[in-house]
Amino acid sequence: MAATKRPCFKPPPSLATNHKRLRPSPPPAAAAADMDAVVSVSPPQPLLPGLPDHLAQLCLSPLPPRLLHAVCRPWRRLMYTPSFPPFMSLYALLDDVSFAAYDPMARRWDFLPPPPMPSPPPTLWHPSFLSRRLPLQSVAVAGRLVVVSGSTQSLHPALPRPLVFDPSSPTPRWHHGPRIPLSPRRWCAAGAARGRVFLAGGVGAGYDPAVACSGATWNPASSSASASWEEIPPLRDGRFSRDAVDAVCAGGKVCMVNLRCIRGPKEGAVFDLAAGRWEDMPPGMLAGWKGPAAAAEDGGETIYVLDEERGALTAYNWGTDRWTTVAESERLKGAAEMAVAGGKACVVAHGGGKVLIVDMASPPKAAAAAAVTPWRESSSLASPIMWEVAAPAGKRVVSLHVLPRMTRPE
Repeated sequence: MAATKRPCFKPPPSLATNHKRLRPSPPPAAAAADMDAVVSVSPPQPLLPGLPDHLAQLCLSPLPPRLLHAVCRPWRRLMYTPSFPPFMSLYALLDDVSFAAYDPMARRWDFLPPPPMPSPPPTLWHPSFLSRRLPLQSVAVAGRLVVVSGSTQSLHPALPRPLVFDPSSPTPRWHHGPRIPLSPRRWCAAGAARGRVFLAGGVGAGYDPAVACSGATWNPASSSASASWEEIPPLRDGRFSRDAVDAVCAGGKVCMVNLRCIRGPKEGAVFDLAAGRWEDMPPGMLAGWKGPAAAAEDGGETIYVLDEERGALTAYNWGTDRWTTVAESERLKGAAEMAVAGGKACVVAHGGGKVLIVDMASPPKAAAAAAVTPWRESSSLASPIMWEVAAPAGKRVVSLHVLPRMTRPE
């Protein structure tokens, strides 16, 4: 008996095993255009719901920067706009003659655009001075980083005009200042004094007594394109031509010594800004000046010196002509550079591999607010809180300043 034929069932095309994956049909051209229009006009996320952004900025500006950074992206973007009050950051010259800024909120280093260096450019090293770094002097003044002097490979002055970087401008970049009076120089005294760059002494292409005894100031924040250096009364001699030294302004006076190193016969000088004259340095101040010195920019009354042999941070008292120890630590020994701002001393340590932050104002509980792990030194001295910031990977910090954070593009 023949087998009964079963009816063959064929699935509909939509269920066939060789079917193609279904895809939604594209919207008509008019509908697609409408969708694009909806996306393009979607308003950005407001800083504070229910308030226009300009009023929201007024509400947010008093808040701590660390809180703003932790909440949301719109608030973080707001922190880096030119119209928002800036927080302070570290700015470092690195051992490859580049510059970087450490953002304490994002906890990262950002490299500055390279400055327009002259030819030949300044150098930090010379084959005849392997154990000694050639100075490239810079100062923080009026919210700007100003590079004022350096040496070429042939040991001539490298910068005929200062290089200026304004981190708070809408597009941070370098530009040139006016020519330095008399002659470009190196190995001079440089610092900040009441919003002006202060320069004294130094050596030109060759030793010139007129250059070695001269001094001048310049305002880098001046809106006038023709703003130039203003000369000050000359020094009594050319003793500030042997080394690149810090000129530290405090109490309305600019103070400096002629040698950075601890050993050697030191001589000091003080320029009274109000009287416009040079004075002898008080004997107690000169005796305790045993390392890098700094003061808070513009208006600070206290000079701080770091005794690099003892690892002791000391503060000068004008009334008693004495130095008082603020902090002492093994970690501070051998430090060669220091900047002071906001009650904190920022010290280049470990051969430039780290920056130590010494909080001279806050009690121990402030460590939690700083979101760092502090250490306390085992000493009878009540040591302030300290923490460290590592240098950028593969580089070393040569000098250090504290300035407003850099703005970022929207």
